[in-house]
Amino acid sequence: MQQISRILTKLFQRARSEKPGQVDPRAAEFTLSLLIALYDRSGTGFVKIRSAAAALIALSGDTLLAKYRAFFQFYAIPDGNVALITRSSLRSLLTDLNQIPAIVGESCSLSCVEIATHECFHGVLNSAIVEEKFLSWLRSEPAVLLWLPTCYRLSATEMVSHQARCR
Repeated sequence: MQQISRILTKLFQRARSEKPGQVDPRAAEFTLSLLIALYDRSGTGFVKIRSAAAALIALSGDTLLAKYRAFFQFYAIPDGNVALITRSSLRSLLTDLNQIPAIVGESCSLSCVEIATHECFHGVLNSAIVEEKFLSWLRSEPAVLLWLPTCYRLSATEMVSHQARCR
């Protein structure tokens, strides 16, 4: 928790210096509270860095493709000159990401994670997949992660303004 707290403090200090007046001074504290609620429900005082990173990536204002690539980087394992996501890594990612909608009572069962993992690896003979296969699967908007592109679209439309007038 202390390591995550330090990282968040640095992150939000940098954001405040880049965008003065736009970042709440308690943003690091609020974000840490959210991460604790998501990943430390039993009060152990421990949150996996990778789980925290997944939540921060998912909730960031970046594009979907950038988020998907970042997920791959955090959960892939190196295999020579290439990185791969195994079934186990994908299950971990999906389980970590499912904690976000779960906080508002919209969780998916463990079987949803298994079904999604099976769908992602459908037709794959190897025990792991490359980034392009992973990205292709995510672009198909699997049901287990449908909330992610939906939230992205909602946040992207908040900044849209139209010059039309209604009568």
